[in-house]
Amino acid sequence: MDGAAIFSAGGGGDPDVGYEIVDKLVGDGFTVKLANPSEVPNDAKVVNFACVGATTAVEYESDAAVTAFKALEEYACFSAYAAIPVELGGFNTMTAVDVAARCGIAVVNADGAGRSVPEVHLKVYTIDNIPLTPMVVTDINAKNIVVVKETVDSKAAERIARTLAAEWDNSAYTARRILTGSQVKTSPIQLSLSRAMRVGKLLKKTVKPMKAILKETRGFKLFEGVAARVERETKAGFTFVDVKLHGSREYAESEFEFKAKNEVLVAYKNGKFAAIAPDIITPVYPETGKCITAEKIEKGDELAVLGLPAPQKWRTSRGLELWKNALKRSNIFEEYVPIEKLAANTA
Repeated sequence: MDGAAIFSAGGGGDPDVGYEIVDKLVGDGFTVKLANPSEVPNDAKVVNFACVGATTAVEYESDAAVTAFKALEEYACFSAYAAIPVELGGFNTMTAVDVAARCGIAVVNADGAGRSVPEVHLKVYTIDNIPLTPMVVTDINAKNIVVVKETVDSKAAERIARTLAAEWDNSAYTARRILTGSQVKTSPIQLSLSRAMRVGKLLKKTVKPMKAILKETRGFKLFEGVAARVERETKAGFTFVDVKLHGSREYAESEFEFKAKNEVLVAYKNGKFAAIAPDIITPVYPETGKCITAEKIEKGDELAVLGLPAPQKWRTSRGLELWKNALKRSNIFEEYVPIEKLAANTA
């Protein structure tokens, strides 16, 4: 959980709930089978699974999640070979792992984004024109089950899932984006769960965890300071957070601000553009290096902010166009500049 949360950009759900999922999974006697993409038969079916909604409304019930997963299998008349996480995050990654283990199938060592993302359709599969539908959306107890047969595009599927989540206390399960084994080998971010586990081990075992994870991820420390202002609002199936930091240590004379829509999307240092999605902007605790998700930040918290390069697929023209449109919907209009260049300019 902690390793995946480093790639969450302060979203992806609360890692503490991820730990609760693991504890219950182990307590119930289930084991997890991790399959590399190369091991998945070409004609096999693989299902993307996750929760969707506001990060302040994270809940999870294993039996209901399995019901949602099986509803898609029943509707589309197939048996899944494996599940795959839609993203990397301290909670949402674990929902796919949990469902796979409880269904007795593998979880694929890959994911749909290489980070957490604020919108359902904002996945690398959209770059490859893999349909998001058919999709099953259920409430958190799987008492309401909606099957979306087809939509005009993936963005329309996002609007449907988000509207339902907002209606159901800002949280829902989604089973969607049925992949073939051939697609699993080429479309998602490969071996990302292994990478997250490596980062998780560094967080637990190294004396200077933040330094170690920046080396592993080729990332940058963007800032360190104390939260002087935190504004938070949950609406329309999202959690919006605006945080302003007053610098400490080597940043004592500076200020830093970041804005989140579930995930942190943009950051500014001393009023100047410092980082933007799809690059990954993750707030962490300075001593432990562990992520603190944006919705949990309170005034007075001591934070460091890390900037990690996005997976290369997001840096393609098609990937950047998807993010540009998503950022505009959050009233963010800056053009993308790679984190490497911005970090050098604002050091």
